[in-house]
Formats: sequence, C-alpha cells, structure tokens
Amino acid sequence: MPAPVPYLHFAGDAAEALRFYRSVFGGELQLHTFADFGRRDGREDLIAHGELRGHVDLFGADDPGDAARPSMSGMMFALLGAGDEQTSRRWFDLLADAGTIIDPLHRRAWGDHDGQVTDRYGLMWLIGFS
Repeated sequence: MPAPVPYLHFAGDAAEALRFYRSVFGGELQLHTFADFGRRDGREDLIAHGELRGHVDLFGADDPGDAARPSMSGMMFALLGAGDEQTSRRWFDLLADAGTIIDPLHRRAWGDHDGQVTDRYGLMWLIGFS
C-alpha cells in the first residue's frame, strides 16, 4: 500500500528547496519547469512539478499565484525509526542548518532518542531512532 507523499508549494524557490532535501535525504530528484509542461501562468523557469524519490519521498512545485510558502500548523513530519542512529543524527543536523532546533536530538526516559527541528523552509521535523 503506498504511503502519502507530502506535496509542498513554494514561492519561487522549489528547485532550491528540493535540491536541499535531496542533499539531506539522498534519492533521485526530477524537476520539471513551467516551460517543460507548456505552462504560461508564471515564469518559464519555475518548477511545475518536482519529485524526490528515495528514503524520504517529497513532491513540490512553485506557486505562481499568491507566492505560497510551506507552512506547518498543528503538524510535523515524523521520521521515527526511518534511519539508524548515524543517519538520523545526520538528517537532524542538516535540517537544523539555517533552521531552528526546537528540541535537541537526545535520549528520552523510555530509552529512544528523538528531537524536533524546523528547517530553513519552515517545515517541522521529528527525527528519532531506537
């Protein structure tokens, strides 16, 4: 059964953002511009559709209308047990670069490790491992 894939809208920096997420999570990235899709409702270099496929899947596009930017209210992306300790710590540190650490990645009373970070694009992440 396929899992939901977040589809993020950006204010003209979708290519930069999706390249950043590829640098964090790895995977294969495909970027398709407005020109590629024959769209005329924005600059031809804007991203009409981008896909990051790998350990973490994300979709994204530029919003030519109201210059939307990803916003998170009442939710976060949880990557609990998605990576081993080394991978989880690397993801956390890379997401924190130019972002904000909300709760440092540390050992919890129940023995697992987790932490929360908001990245440079405003997305909130919960990263953890056993």
